[in-house]
Order: sequence, then C-alpha cells, then structure tokens
Amino acid sequence: MAIPVETFFLSPSAQGTLQARIQQMVAEGVLSGRFRRGERLPSTRKLAQHLGVSRITVTLAYTELLASDYLTSRGRSGYFVSDNAPEPPEFGPLAQRTEKVDWGTALTRRYTNGPRLDMDKPSDWTTYRYPFIYGQTDPSLFDHANWRLCAIKALGARDFALLTRDLFDQDDAELVSFISRQTLPRRGIVAGPDEILITLGAQNALWLAAQLLAKQRKVVVEDPCYPALRGILRQAGAQVAPIGVDHDGLDPDTLPDDASVIFTTPSHQCPTSSTLPRPRREALLQHAAHTNAIIVEDDYEFEMSFLGAPSPALKSLDQDGRVIYVGSFSKSLFPGLRLGYLVGSAEFIREARALRAAILRHPPGHIQRTAAYFLSLGHYDALIRRISKAYGARRKVLETALRAHNLEIAGKGAHGGSSIWMQAPAGVDTTRLAANLRAQSVLIEPGAPFFAGPDRPTGFYRLAYSSIPAERIEEGVARIAAELAPGDKAR
Repeated sequence: MAIPVETFFLSPSAQGTLQARIQQMVAEGVLSGRFRRGERLPSTRKLAQHLGVSRITVTLAYTELLASDYLTSRGRSGYFVSDNAPEPPEFGPLAQRTEKVDWGTALTRRYTNGPRLDMDKPSDWTTYRYPFIYGQTDPSLFDHANWRLCAIKALGARDFALLTRDLFDQDDAELVSFISRQTLPRRGIVAGPDEILITLGAQNALWLAAQLLAKQRKVVVEDPCYPALRGILRQAGAQVAPIGVDHDGLDPDTLPDDASVIFTTPSHQCPTSSTLPRPRREALLQHAAHTNAIIVEDDYEFEMSFLGAPSPALKSLDQDGRVIYVGSFSKSLFPGLRLGYLVGSAEFIREARALRAAILRHPPGHIQRTAAYFLSLGHYDALIRRISKAYGARRKVLETALRAHNLEIAGKGAHGGSSIWMQAPAGVDTTRLAANLRAQSVLIEPGAPFFAGPDRPTGFYRLAYSSIPAERIEEGVARIAAELAPGDKAR
C-alpha cells in the first residue's frame, strides 16, 4: 500500500534544516503508527514537488532514514517503511480512571504558593513589539555559529568518552580551570578547583547554599530582592528577615546581630542596580566577622559593565573564608543554558558537591564542555564586547526617551547592566499599569513582587533593554508615558 503524498506536510514551527525536518516528519509518522511496515513512501520527485523543496533534499533525507533502518529501498520500486522500523506500542483502550487520592493530605509539602519565578512574563513575549522584560536575550546578538562549532567539537571522538561517563559528583575539568584562571581573577578572586562547583544556573547555586546554611536560622535578604530567593529560603526552613536598601544598597548598620546568613547583591543590587561602596563592603565583612555570619554574594551581570569597570567582588575582600560567591553564565550567554557556579571554602564546596550529587549528580557534560570551548577559544569575550556595545547603545536611547517623557528613574546602576529601576507617579499601581500596557503590546515588570510583606510598594517597575531593539524603545516609552498621563486607568 502506498502512503498518499497529501499526508506529508512540514510544520512551520519545526526547527532545523529542511533535510532534518523531512527526516523528522517521516520518523514521527513511523513512531506514531501512521506509516506501517511495508508501506511505500512517495517518490523523491513527487514528495519534493509536494513540499516545494529540491529533490536532492528529499533524497538525502531518505538516505539518512535508510541508514537508520526506518526505510528500505527495493530496486526500482522505490522506498518502503522497513520491516525493522520501530513498531509503535499497542496500549489497547485506555482504562477509565476515577481519582481517589486526597492530595491535600498525601502531599507533605506544597511549593505552588510561592512567588512565580517567571514574574508573570508571557511565554509568547517574543510576539510583543515592545518587550521591556528582564532576563531574556536578543538572539540576533548571540554567536550561533561558534557555539554550534564548539558543540560539535565537544561531541568529537577526543571528548566523547568523557561525555558518556557518569562523573558522579565531578565537573568538567576544562570549565573549572577556565573559571579558576580567567573568570574569577577578573573579579579579584583567587580559588582552586576544590573551591569551585558547577551548578544549573545561579538559582541552583542559591538553593544549594540555602539548604546547607539556612535551615532553622535567621537569614537576612535585601528588600527589594530577587523574589525567588525568599521562596528558596522559606523552603529551606529559614527565618527570613528582609532589610531595606537605599541608593547605596544594603546598610550594614541596619543588620541584626542574630542573623546567621546574609544574602546580598553588592555589585549590582537586584532590582535597584545600586552598587555597595567600598566602606560599606568593609563594614559588612566586619559585621559578619563580629557576629560569625556567612555572606552569600550573588554577583550577577558583572560582565555587562559598559559604563565603567565593576567594583571588585565582595569575595575578593574576604580574608576569613566567610563569603560564598555565586556566578552565572545564563545571563551573559543565554538563559536556557542554565549554567552557573559556586565558589567557597573547600569544606563548604565539598558538602555542596555531595548535596548536588544526591539530587542531579552533575550538570550535563556536553553542556559543560561546549561552554568550556566557547570560553577558552575567545568567543565568550568577543560576545560580551558585542552585547555590551549593543546594551550601551540601547541604554542611551532609553535614557533619552525617559527624559523626554519625564518618567522618573529610581535606579539605573553605575556600571551598566541590562535594566533600569523606575518609579511611577504617586497613586499608580504598576501591576494594573502592566496589564493595561500588555494590551498595547508593551511588556514591563511590576515592582511589587520584589518586595517582602503584605504592604508592598506598588509604584515601582523595571524596564529592561536586553530583548527590545533600539529602534522600538522610544515608541515603547511613549506608550508607557501616555498610560501614566493624568487620569489614566492605572491609578
């Protein structure tokens, strides 16, 4: 029996080359049971004409499917589904199920009541014309070609044996070496391999630190701060103590003496972008030494310093080994990478490594080795220069537009970054403002989720420029200003 050519179509949302998409289309037909063993496929000429592609593209796709035994060729008769092709499973009719489990009592803990980690960003944010949202990258700035070459290199015969092993609790030695020799010295930090742990992004690093340090202890967090951090600490059983920040960041004079751990973003406060001055950094370290507290430093976005060199990391001033340092490549490369690192005393890293191994062993070896090649071959530094140049240009456009429309800046960072912290006029609820703007294809981030407590300020919002082209910024700001005009619906 011949399979009608009309049953073949290429999904417009599919990824990859035309050849790969045709291979996937046929393979999915076999695996789903639509194409059965012994059935004849359309000729390469007929399928190419139907799909509107070249005949050689279809021929190459069929050849690959022959090699993987999905198809077989029978002389001049054409291509057929192979007798050795995977057979779709026969499950029979699905049994009717009546849910009888009381999950309210079966679950010992719930994790759905905390703040949303995506800050209510729509999954289709790329379809919005003015996306002032944080943490998403512009694909046009990324070095796809060299990342792909590094991924291919990582899959080569030289490295493949390493990638196929279970490293248990170890990390890619090349990546750890680069972080030790290149990344950390730029922040003034000296650390050996036994003081570095690769993590699945900064959030995984914060979770590991919270699990090891925060249980049943009083823990200071900045207010406002990264919202997910409070959820991580509460899940760890910590007593969370929010401490307000000012235009210079966290004030050590306001810290309680009974706090065991202090989580801070000194170089680029989240979300206000303020930078902790050197005297405050020294005072913070003195306070921690006096109270025997541990400091967890989240040093996100230090690479995006297009306005001036960033301040040395707090960890670089640490003489007692009481600062745990969190770094990430997810912001500088792309968020889907989920690759970060923890730096701390060898004893702490040893325990963090054991905890990580109990949960996920180690981050995927291929991702680690690809990143190691991308870093060591110089592609990373070139990418950072390109991104910083683009961000610098976008920031100038954004600041000009904000001044032209008389919008108030609450914090914008002295060194760079990818966002500006804003304050709306008195009486404006920025959650409502964001909802109104979304209908106009404008995305902003309301500031309330960054604050702790029931009486959270509602007048702040964040504008990021990592995801929006420079030519759209002015119009996006104009729409925000129009919505904020007297008598608007956001009040």
